[in-house]
Amino acid sequence: MLAVIKTGGKQYQVKQGDVLSIEKLPDNQDGDKVVFDQVLLLIDDKDNVTMGDPIVKSAKVEAKLIRNYKDKKVTVIKYKAKTRYKKTVGHRQHQAEIKIEKIVA
Repeated sequence: MLAVIKTGGKQYQVKQGDVLSIEKLPDNQDGDKVVFDQVLLLIDDKDNVTMGDPIVKSAKVEAKLIRNYKDKKVTVIKYKAKTRYKKTVGHRQHQAEIKIEKIVA
């Protein structure tokens, strides 16, 4: 079974057993169960497609939060020519690694 879920302003195509990195989930600790109820599309094992309008009612994806972590540092440099102006800023995005345990249709 395959599903498309929406979380953190992004859409992810998932199936049972997948491990993926998503935007940080607030107020969750490592090992917690997470339920995604914004399922946009479902494809079952017999290739029957169920599209949401905008979400599929009564469908949810259950996952386990493996860990919260920070992504690699992204360096942003501002530079203005001829004025000797240069500014460097770094940013590390918070991420969550989850494992899809079950897709409930």
